Order: sequence, then C-alpha cells, then structure tokens
Amino acid sequence: MRVLITGGAGFVGSHVADQLTARGHDVLLLDALLDTAHGGAGAPDWVSGHQLVRGDVRDAGLLGELLTGVDVVCHQAAVVGHGLDPSDAPLYANHNDHGTAVLLAALHAAGVRRLVLASSMVVYGEGRYACEVHGEVRPGARTRAELDAGRYEPPCPLCGAPLRWRHVPEDAPVDPRSTYAATKVAQEHLAAAWARQTGGHVWALRYHNVYGPRMPRDTPYAGVASLFRSALENGLAPTVLEDGAQCRDFVHVRDVALANVLAVERAGAEGELTPVNVCSGEPHTVGELATELARATGGPSPKVVGGARPADVRHVVADPARARELLGFSAEVPFADGVAAFATDPLRAPVASA
Repeated sequence: MRVLITGGAGFVGSHVADQLTARGHDVLLLDALLDTAHGGAGAPDWVSGHQLVRGDVRDAGLLGELLTGVDVVCHQAAVVGHGLDPSDAPLYANHNDHGTAVLLAALHAAGVRRLVLASSMVVYGEGRYACEVHGEVRPGARTRAELDAGRYEPPCPLCGAPLRWRHVPEDAPVDPRSTYAATKVAQEHLAAAWARQTGGHVWALRYHNVYGPRMPRDTPYAGVASLFRSALENGLAPTVLEDGAQCRDFVHVRDVALANVLAVERAGAEGELTPVNVCSGEPHTVGELATELARATGGPSPKVVGGARPADVRHVVADPARARELLGFSAEVPFADGVAAFATDPLRAPVASA
C-alpha cells in the first residue's frame, strides 16, 4: 500500500516509516520540521532513505498533490507535550485541530477513506479509580493546596477515602486536563465526524508514555524520559515531581510504530472511529524510570522535589486488551531493556541549537 505519514520525520513518524518500508509498503513523508521538535537542524539523518516533502499539513493545496494514489494516511503531525502554560493554546489548536481539519477535508476530496490517527492517553485525564465503598468513581482535579501539602493521591469524591487505580479501557470517559489533551480529544471528534460522513474508518491510537531513540530533547514539549536523560547527560540529578510514586504506562517507540503498522494493514468498520490503547499494560512509577535511567548512565540519583505541574494527573495505566483483540498488538520491549538502551539512544537535536 501507499502510505502518507504526516509528521513523518518526527519521533514516532520516522519509526513508523522504517517499519512500513521494511514490510514492503510505499511510504511518503510530510513534515514541517518545526524548530520546537527538530531544533532548527532540518531533516534528521534517519529519514534520508525515505521520500520526504517539507511542508505543512495545513496546506490544502500541497495535500491535494500528495494524496494522489494514497491508500492510507498515518497522521502523526502535531505539537505534543505538556507545553508552557495556557498561552500555548493557539499554537496547539492551530497545528493539531486546524491541521487535522484541513487533512480530513483533503482526504474527502481525494477519496481516501482510511486514517490512522495518533491520539494520546491524555484524553482520559486521571485514570480509572475505585473506592472500597462506592466502587468505580471519577476523582476531581487535584487542588494546588492539596499538592502543596503533599497530598498527591486523589480521594473518593463521595467519601474522601483513598482510592485504588485500575487499568483504563477505551470506553472510559474523556476528561482532558491540559490544552494538549483538549486538542487530542478534538482531533478524535473531528475524525469521528469525518468517518460518519464519508463511510471511512479511523484507528485512533491512544499512545501512552512513549520513549526511545529519536525523542526530542531540551524542550518544554519533550516527554519526561527525555527530560531525565538530558539532566543526566549534564551531570545533574533527574528532578522528580510529587513523591515519584505516580504510575504511568511506558511503551517503547518501536512498539508504538508496530501498532501503527498493524493499523495501516487492517481495515476497520466503515463509518467508525475505533480508539485503541497503545500501551504495555504494566505500571511503572516516574520515580522508577528516573532511578533506572540514573543507574544505566552511572549518573546521580534522582531528586524528589514534591510539587506538581498544573494539570498533571496521578495514575494512568492502560488496558491493552482491545489492541490485542482488534490489531493483534502486544508490546514487545520490556521496560528494563528499553530504559537501559534509552540511556545511550540517539536523541533529536537540542532546540537550543536553533
């Protein structure tokens, strides 16, 4: 099949391109090569073997040219990460939501009916929790006063009792807690409307905490693994917020790329958007990640500093069952092996070099 990958020179997109090509697919990459992701360094060496067009997914005319003969679009292009503060909202909405809307209109015009959308675990907000008395409940947002006092675990909203986290399935309600999360929810809604209107199908792959080679570095839009790695390279202790016990589902980028390949190769039900967790299903704490990276690099031990960023959530660990059932996907890279390799994996050029 011929596959257009938007954001194809990026962290995830480049790995998707490599795996699709290895399986015999015809791949075309589109990437704006934004400084916030590429540090002003232009196209990275690892996409030199692919056909790359430098351009913006918001350019309808360019999309019209590129979509000729395309069977599936793998939409990775987005501004990602926690960002700075609400002043980032126009940036996120413009690239993520307006860009997706332009792409969907171009797909309709070109008659392309299959889309693989890079979504995110951030659409869930807090994960799934249960109270011993009230069963499954949805905790509210943690207040600044609670965080400042070191009360990090969300209490039961009905009785105030401690909660136990549970694996989050795809039918959990969406509850975005950040600007980035809100744009990811909007992308899914736009794509679902497109599917219903055209009879197309969308796999909405909800990536959990992705790490691995080619991550962007030294940028507020980078993931926590990259931030820890940069600190260690500079001889500094990784800074861990809260108490380090917040659980996440860390999934290696090679596994994320495999999930995309399987979605490209498997048609879904017409007129539907199908959300799928791309995850390991295994809980690991942020503190554990920092400790393992420090050990692998021989660097200083992590420094737990308390506090939290606005809109941070406590525990999000995913249910991998649907990915196994519908895509035949299971994460293959063990956490310990992936983190040990990540200690020396090549990262994206620092943004400071722009």
